[in-house]
Amino acid sequence: MNKFLKEFKERGYLYQCTNEHELSKVLENNSINAYIGFDSTAPSLHVGSLLQIMCLRMLQKHGHRPIVLLGGGTTRIGDPSGKDETRKILSDKQIENNINSIKKVFNIFLKTKNPKLKPIFINNYKWLGKLKYINFLREIGKYFTINKMLGFDSVKLRLEREQSLSYMEFNYMILQAYDFLELNRTKNCKLQIGGSDQWGNIINGVELVKRHSGKQVFGLTTPLITLASGAKMGKTEKGAIWLDSKLLSAYEYWQFWRNTEDDDVIKFLKMFTDLNVNKIELKKFDNINKLKILLANETTAMLHGRSKAKDAEKTARDTFEKGNIGKDIPSIHLRKDNLVKGMNLLDFILFSKILSSKSEIRRAIKNNGIKINNSLIVRDNLIIDNSFFKNGYCKISFGKKKHTVIKLH
Repeated sequence: MNKFLKEFKERGYLYQCTNEHELSKVLENNSINAYIGFDSTAPSLHVGSLLQIMCLRMLQKHGHRPIVLLGGGTTRIGDPSGKDETRKILSDKQIENNINSIKKVFNIFLKTKNPKLKPIFINNYKWLGKLKYINFLREIGKYFTINKMLGFDSVKLRLEREQSLSYMEFNYMILQAYDFLELNRTKNCKLQIGGSDQWGNIINGVELVKRHSGKQVFGLTTPLITLASGAKMGKTEKGAIWLDSKLLSAYEYWQFWRNTEDDDVIKFLKMFTDLNVNKIELKKFDNINKLKILLANETTAMLHGRSKAKDAEKTARDTFEKGNIGKDIPSIHLRKDNLVKGMNLLDFILFSKILSSKSEIRRAIKNNGIKINNSLIVRDNLIIDNSFFKNGYCKISFGKKKHTVIKLH
């Protein structure tokens, strides 16, 4: 088997492939261009997109050139795959701003100096924005049947649940297929990679290229990652785990990986680090907490740099083992004059955003889950004043893993 596909499988990336045997031969004898599409619905990608980024990284490692398709065109439509409702329509300016912001993360993960391997960035609005409707229907629409389109999960699930599916969204799969045709025509792209929820869209593209141009191209999908608990990858009580330091600090990113469930650690070491797969297998029986720290350090170093990863580990150690206030713990500023008459405990904790409602706070106190400056809080009618601040700092903890520092100014 081709080395790229072999490692792709060993790391748990492979879910489906259109013609694995033939693709293996093509990859063995040629350096190819392959693409993954990223719609620009937010100013940053989150960790749910990280597996796709790692696939692009692996393409480079094995001598293939990644194409990063930034969906300036398809974002204007909205992909219905895996969605229960129509996605919010963004303005043209929002989409362009998001594209410019998202680009930065790829320049962190992907090598950019080798001209033969550096990523090709392309915005599909370049061609989708110029399409003439009648011509498009005549040239491309004739290859798609309503019967087949109604059979795809992205459409079928919405209809079965009697959830609205706009004609605009219904067209998404045709536009994505056209992207593959355009990239094959202009960039000699031979492979599309995507999550398993994109299988139908990818198949459409493979078939469109074959029927329109007579060329063979390929599709690969990766598994959709869920945690051992069944929760969706990258979602926490506080929201998405962003890949942009402006939206999520290196410490919070490190802490996300450090809190990985035991059953996921080895899997995530394979998927989200560059560590040798055989060495990871040998570590299976090591201390699980050491493996979690290794995972947190490697993933954080890849995105934020090795020094930030070390700082995050030190902050965690100071906070959890020594009970100190680590320098990288999330913090919020509070004006001193708010404490002149004291502040109700519930309002104080609500201000910290560590919990989102007073009922949650009361429940946490009742269950011995709240500490202030490492001291357990047992009643909810405390009044917080200056005496709770040491050198202008006060640390609030919810359980063992969530901490916030309030700084007076």
